[in-house]
Parts: sequence; structure tokens; C-alpha cells
Amino acid sequence: MYNISYTVCSILCVKCLHSMTSAGNTMDDEDTFKILIATDIHLGYLEKDAIRGNDTFVTFDEIMKQAVQNEVDFVLLGGDLFHDNKPSRKTMHCCMEVMRKYCMGDRPIVFEILSDQAVNFSHSKFPWVNYLDSNLNISIPVFSVHGNHDDPTGADGLCAIDLLSCAGLINHFGRSRSVEKLEISPVLLKKGNTRIALYGIGSIPDERLYRMFINNQVTMLRPREDEDGWFNLFVIHQNRSKHGATNYIPEQFLDDFLDLVVWGHEHECKIAPVRNEQQLFYVTQPGSSVITSLSPGEAVKKHIGLLRVKGKKMNLQKIPLQTVRQFFIQDVTLSEHPDLFSPEQPNVMLKVMAFCQEKVEEMLEEAERQRLGNSLTPEKPLIRLRVDYSGGFEAFNTMRFSQKFVDQVANPKEILHFIRHREAKDNIKEEDMDFEAILSRPTSEVLQLRVEDLVKEYFQKAEKNVQLSLLTEQGMGKAVQEFVDKEEKDAIEELIKYQLEKTQRFLRERRVEATEEKIDEEIRQFRDSKRNTAEEDEEVQEAIIRAKAHRDRSDSVRDDDLNLSDEPADIAVESDEESTSAPAIRGRGCGSRGSSRRGRGRGRGAASKSGRGGHGQKASLSSALTNKSIMDAFQGSTQRTSRGNTTKTHAEEITIEDSDSDENAAFLKCSKPKQKLTSLSASKRGSQSQSFKGVCFDDEDEDEFDPFKGSRPQRR
Repeated sequence: MYNISYTVCSILCVKCLHSMTSAGNTMDDEDTFKILIATDIHLGYLEKDAIRGNDTFVTFDEIMKQAVQNEVDFVLLGGDLFHDNKPSRKTMHCCMEVMRKYCMGDRPIVFEILSDQAVNFSHSKFPWVNYLDSNLNISIPVFSVHGNHDDPTGADGLCAIDLLSCAGLINHFGRSRSVEKLEISPVLLKKGNTRIALYGIGSIPDERLYRMFINNQVTMLRPREDEDGWFNLFVIHQNRSKHGATNYIPEQFLDDFLDLVVWGHEHECKIAPVRNEQQLFYVTQPGSSVITSLSPGEAVKKHIGLLRVKGKKMNLQKIPLQTVRQFFIQDVTLSEHPDLFSPEQPNVMLKVMAFCQEKVEEMLEEAERQRLGNSLTPEKPLIRLRVDYSGGFEAFNTMRFSQKFVDQVANPKEILHFIRHREAKDNIKEEDMDFEAILSRPTSEVLQLRVEDLVKEYFQKAEKNVQLSLLTEQGMGKAVQEFVDKEEKDAIEELIKYQLEKTQRFLRERRVEATEEKIDEEIRQFRDSKRNTAEEDEEVQEAIIRAKAHRDRSDSVRDDDLNLSDEPADIAVESDEESTSAPAIRGRGCGSRGSSRRGRGRGRGAASKSGRGGHGQKASLSSALTNKSIMDAFQGSTQRTSRGNTTKTHAEEITIEDSDSDENAAFLKCSKPKQKLTSLSASKRGSQSQSFKGVCFDDEDEDEFDPFKGSRPQRR
């Protein structure tokens, strides 16, 4: 059992640098893992471009060369090794050439794998790490998850990384074949006294993975033996920034026992680890090693990371990439320069062209200054000037303008980009959502529409007098989704009732002044405080639980409504025949329901004898009741009556299983049961909560440093 105290050791590492220089570099001992991390290499991007065609291959060569020079134990890639799902022969050949050049050799592997490799690499025909293959001579193993660009496709579910895995050049992990649930089994590595649990998730559509987290279908297994003695390293390739309601993965979804998360897919380099104050782990985002879009995020200097792990302490050293093509981007707004030109001036277009040319030349001069002394940096930089020409100006021919810089930039056709911001329009009534227009779209588009998105869009476009006052758009959307997808006919009604009770209780506790304006303000603040939070999800879950509790009772109520007719003959016949089998305590509703299952033919005959067209009338009435509309669900809260006390507490409805009685199981199941959605998050890991995680992050200008000064209290 480790007893290591944690503290922030950045200052201590810098102080001990000079003392260690004379004594030699002693920090890379037999207990220290050295891992090179990189993501989004995108091999093959613009491979047919005359200028930029070899950029990805040159940079990949530099990355692998850094692995050899720093004598790392292994390389960890965060997805999108290839830019295309089906890379060309040139791209595949260059990749295999570089990996064979740097990853094969006689250098011994000094760490061992402890986990069941047949589980970690179950998708492979060779379910073991490549350096244990007797037919291969691996000096630097490479572990990688797949990204969204090189994800598995086809009937066999293969990707380009699987080809490298079959060739023995890469260890592909983090693969899941299920689309409903995800169970992540770590790769357990040991070097000396340091043990690493390496978790990984290959790219999954963000909406699907989001729903899996929300539905508690993501389970991260932990080693049974001394689970707190492992350094937990997690690799994920998903949207980190929010692109939509569910088109990203919040950091709060990840388990709080993790120590470091390597986030792929995002191209902006934010490699300096950032501490998540809620989950108490660190997140590093290495970014891409090639510029694939001319956006501001790509203009940040590109780095890879050298991660050192010893025990439960870590250090991350930034290594700048020298072979990445320079990229400069600048925004100009023409209307902000009235002293130079205005739309009414003659020959204003020539003046604007001269102004833009001056800006481009300034960026070229800056690129030349930064490139001096570095022969590895490509000569021609990428230049992007975004020109806002709103305010009466006109755009000019960008191709003619770019001809002046053909021999100086790597992207002459994309130097200028004209944009125009929409002018604010006041006193314009927002248009209502046209559902007929939505349904008139092509079938492929209609099938991709989601109920919760339609609800949210409707209330965003609705007039103020029909805006939601108690509920949020997201909560209502989820309730409607349950109504449509799972036929939970009481979900909307129960959500409204539950929220009404909760709001009334809130107002009573607040002792709000009994004025309409004050009450409306308090309700609005109460609603906004729950928007996009765990409390909002809890309300929907509670509504679903209540709806399920009413399901059986609602069936009997409907049967009672059907039996309240002037056809006593039908009822008498059915009740006489079922008197022995139907329990008396269940009442007439249950008996009628059972009789309808057994005596459909007799029921029809009795109905026809009455001369009322009984069968047709009964069928239409049943159809009208079962096909309950959404509007009926909204109105049902004031019309429905229930019998008996059927209220259930949370303890009766919500159960969390941690069944793991098998003594031979290798891991403990540690699925985090929606700690964002329930109040269990405060006590779930209270005994092992992380107070401080000591890290030491050094830039590339530090030649030698000790990442392991300082200590932190171990989580119990």
C-alpha cells in the first residue's frame, strides 16, 4: 500500500534543477515510466498538394525520432493517426516505413503487462502486445486508440490501425463493438514499483456516447488488488468543446478516480494539463501535429508531450514540433478604419486591396523572423486574412489578389476570406416553427431529427407569451422523447406535476412576497438555475419513475372507463366466466383485463347481440384511449384521477447494484452511476476523495528536472 502525499510541485522541480545537473540525470530510474503522447497526426492530409503533400509524413518522422532520442518506454497516440478512413498506398507505406525505422530494434522492453491481453485486444487475431511476439523485435511499442477519421467501418469493422496491428507495428486498444453499453477494461502495465492502468475509448459518435453516459451504460473496470495504488491514465477521442446539446462529452462524465486524461480530436494545442476542480483529475490536450483548417485554434504552436510517471506522481514536459508549417491568421474590419477609406470614396476597392496587401506582407515578415535559425521549418508559411466588409464595402477578386503571393505562401488560393456579420434587426417578430416544412424535407433528413431538438427549437422560436415558465426546454424535450420513444404516456404529466410541487415548495421556503412580479422573478431564477444541470436530469428521471409506477394502474383505469357503459350483459358474462381465476382483491378492472385476453370471441358476440354495433364502438374507443396524443398528456394533469395510495419513495425505485461475487473476477466494476444526475456524487468516493494532485509541468527549455519532488496524501 502506497502512502504518498500529494502537493503541487512545479516550484520545487524548478528549484532542484541546478542541483541535479552536476549529479547527472538520475530521475529516469527503474521505477519511472516515460511515455511520449501525441494525437491527431492525420497522415495523408493534402498528400497530393505540391507544396504541403509531405508535411504530415515529415512531422510524423520527427515525432517518432523524439521517442527514440528520449528513450521512452512506449508511445501513446490519441486517435486520427490517418486523415482518411481508407488511406492511400503512399500514406500507408510512409507510415509503416517510419514505424519500422524507429519502433524495431534490439533495445529491451523494461516494463511488463499484467492484464489479460485476450480482453484488451479481443478484436485482434493476435491478442497480445507486439513486443511479446516471438516473431517481432520491438524496441518502442506504440499504443493507440482509433479516431473519427480512421474509425472501423464495413461489415468486418476494420480500420487502418487494424492493418498496422496485424503487421505487428501498433497495439490497438479501446475498441468496443457494442452500441448500447461500454465496458472499458484497462491495460495494466508495471515498471519497477510503478503501475499504470491505461484506459481508452476509440471514437464513438458523440450523441451516442453522451446517451450511454447519461443512461449509466459506461463502466470502467478497476484492478481488484490495491486499486488506489495505480496511476490511472485515460485516452479519449471525442468533442471536448460543446457543439450542441449532446454533441460533446463533458469532463464531469468521466470517473473521478482518474489521474490524467489525454484528450484527442480537438486540434488546438492545450498540452499543459489543466485540473478539473470537480473531478480532481488533470486533462491534457496535445492537439494536432498538422494544420488541417485555417482557424485561430490551429495557429497555436504545436507540441507533443513527454510524460513521466513514478508511483502516483507525474510530470509532463512540452516538446515543440519544429517541422510543422507556420500559420498566421489575422482579422480586420474595414469599417473600423474610417480614416483610411469609406464606402463612398472613389476607388475605395483599390485602397482596400492595398490595405489587405500590407497586412499579408506584415505576416510574411513575422514568419521569416521566426523561421531564422531553424532549418527544419518549411519555407512557405500558411497565411489567412479574414476581412469583415460589412458596412457598405464590396468584396474583390481574391484569386487576382493571391497571384502576388504565389511564390511566398503555401496556400495562395486561401489567403483572403471575406465575411460579413449580420446587422442586428430590431422589432422583428420571430417566426414560428413550421412543422409542415420540416416534414416536407427529404426522408433522410427527417429520420435524423430528434424529438428533444424539435421541442427546444419550438420554444426558442415561440413568442414570449407561450414560453415555458416552470420547465426548461431540455427537460421538456426529454420528457417528450420518453413519451414518443418509450411510450411513457405519463412522463409529461408527471414532470409537470413534479416540477409544480417543487416550485411551490421552493416559494414557500423562500417566503416570497405575494406579488405577481416578485413570484414571476423567483420562478424564472429557479428555472434558470437548473438549466443544463444535474438537477434538471433528476427531475426527468423522477418523472419517468412515477410514470412507470402508474403504468399498471393506468391500464386498469382505462378498463374501468370501458366498462362504464350501459352493457351489463357483457360485463356479467365476462365476470361469471372469470370469477374463479381473477383475484377478488384486484377489483373489476383486473378481471376485465383478464377477460379481454381470454374471451375475445364471446365479447364480440355479446356486443353484436345488443344491437349497438358493440365491436366497432369498443375498438374505436380503445384506439382513442391507447393512442393518447401529446396534447392529452399536457392536459391530463388536471383531468386524471387515481385510486389508492401508490406513492413510492426514491429508495424504493432507485437501486444501484455493485454485484461482484465472482472470486475469479480480475476487476472491480466502478461505473460512476451518473454522479452528475444524482446526489450520490458527494458520498460515492468520499473516503477516497482527492484533495491535491501533485504535478510538475516543464516547458521545453528545461534540459533536466526532477518531476518527483513533493508529495501528496494518498486517496484512501
